[in-house]
Amino acid sequence: MSDSATPRGDRLHLPLTAEDFGPEFRVVARGGIRRGIRLERVFWVTLKQMAESRKSTIGMLVDEIAENHAEQGNLTSAIRVACMRGMAEENLALRKLASIRTITAILVACPSPAFALASSKKILTFNAPFQQLVRRQLPTGSNEDARHDLKLALDLNVADIFARLEANGETPVATGFVIGVGERRYRGQLSAVRAPVADPELLMAFVFNG
Repeated sequence: MSDSATPRGDRLHLPLTAEDFGPEFRVVARGGIRRGIRLERVFWVTLKQMAESRKSTIGMLVDEIAENHAEQGNLTSAIRVACMRGMAEENLALRKLASIRTITAILVACPSPAFALASSKKILTFNAPFQQLVRRQLPTGSNEDARHDLKLALDLNVADIFARLEANGETPVATGFVIGVGERRYRGQLSAVRAPVADPELLMAFVFNG
């Protein structure tokens, strides 16, 4: 499919700047070997990040790339490929961490009632203490899953909670809440933080007086 057939709204808008494309010449030395390398600035930035994550230096990293890809003959190309591979592997690892499975594991490890909340106020997952809280305070649902017919209301709007987290450096936001099943209601307090996932946007809510 050609670019002309792709809707403009579906295109990726990558944050590229003129500085990223600008070539930089640097001399990298290690073990008495000096290498003059010309790379776009974005690759130098990536090399620095990779070296720091490995607790090494750029020189050590370049030396390793040169040794492992000596047959390629083109060191700059090997460095670019190594940078792309390194970023791809890091992205994959982060995507595995940033998942609803990780959020569920965090909630399960929490000894107090806790749940994950979508922007639509839908409870996506919860832990056993939260289920016990619902069964204890709202006994009409004692024989059912804690999410079945459960109504949730927050004193603060979900969008406002996200805005406060953004403005206050992700400092937890406290708010009152009400859960109900049928005609029964329970009011409590919770502390909300942003869940470490990119999509969908979630809150992790921890009940502190349940």
